[in-house]
Amino acid sequence: MKQFYGKSQNGNLREAAGGLRNPQLILLMSNSDQFSAHVSELESLFPGVPSIGCIGMSYDTTVVEKGVGIVAFTDHINAAAGVIEQVSTMPVKYINRLKEDVQRLGARAEDTVCIDFCSGNDACVLTTLYSVLGPKNIPLVGGTGDAGKISVNGRIYEDAAAYALVKNQSGRVGVYKENIYRPRPGCRFIASGTDRSRYIIGALNGKPAKNVYQDLLHISEKDITTQTFKNPFGKMNGQDICIISIKEVVGNSLACFRQVNDSDVLTLLELQDYRAIVAETISAIQRDFPRRSGVFSINCLFRYLLFSQEHYMQEYLKSMSALGSHAGLVGYGEHCNSQFVNQSMTCVVFE
Repeated sequence: MKQFYGKSQNGNLREAAGGLRNPQLILLMSNSDQFSAHVSELESLFPGVPSIGCIGMSYDTTVVEKGVGIVAFTDHINAAAGVIEQVSTMPVKYINRLKEDVQRLGARAEDTVCIDFCSGNDACVLTTLYSVLGPKNIPLVGGTGDAGKISVNGRIYEDAAAYALVKNQSGRVGVYKENIYRPRPGCRFIASGTDRSRYIIGALNGKPAKNVYQDLLHISEKDITTQTFKNPFGKMNGQDICIISIKEVVGNSLACFRQVNDSDVLTLLELQDYRAIVAETISAIQRDFPRRSGVFSINCLFRYLLFSQEHYMQEYLKSMSALGSHAGLVGYGEHCNSQFVNQSMTCVVFE
């Protein structure tokens, strides 16, 4: 198979699609002002070709902040694209669409991946999708787009998740997740006073969550929403860590980008040597996949802001280009198999 990436910094879709021939699946990453027009134009340029899309920045060796980017897969793949609707209320109502596509493609763990773009309610979406993918061990990567909208096959949906199944007929697929944070010693909290619907943490170990965070890091209230770039919360999941970003201060509580429940055990995370961790990820992919057709990744918006603040973003993209054809989306939440995480990078590698 082959992976194509095209871009236009000023939002010219025809420019982004220049040179693309016979795509079998297209991923669209557009801007809020032109999303509707781009969805329609993409369908007219490539009628009947499976496609999913969202609002968000894209990248290869540079970032497209306000234009348009498209990733397409060609040569020796089978693909299907579909939509799960009503994700805030009853996504399971539409799960047969995915079941039918999995069966029709003959999807298998070793050569098939599901890529999803979500408008929100990510944890529920992943539980629903993984009810089909999990028993077959089919991996998933994806992320959340902006403005609560996604597209599937030329139509725009709200309160929905777009999925694309990609079966690689010329080799394997593999999914990776990168975490550049580690737990801070001695920081273990029991969450309480939570509001699941608003992702709010009211208290940590019985004390106001805002005050606990400020006191630990010796920062002012106005610095909390940027300090999370370096010190998010973490929820332990066996040996794994689920990263939880802080969204805003609400009174003496903290609103997050991921749900926290009463009695959840949390830790405070600390930023590590991200250059070394990125190098480890690249080495692992090169070791596992000596021959690569393409790498599609999702980087969290907060990673993008952190790397930009540290003047590392361009160096990061250059490092990732050592893998060959690498492109991706800057998302508002990242998906890896059944997990919804923040401040992470997830990717799929095609042999």
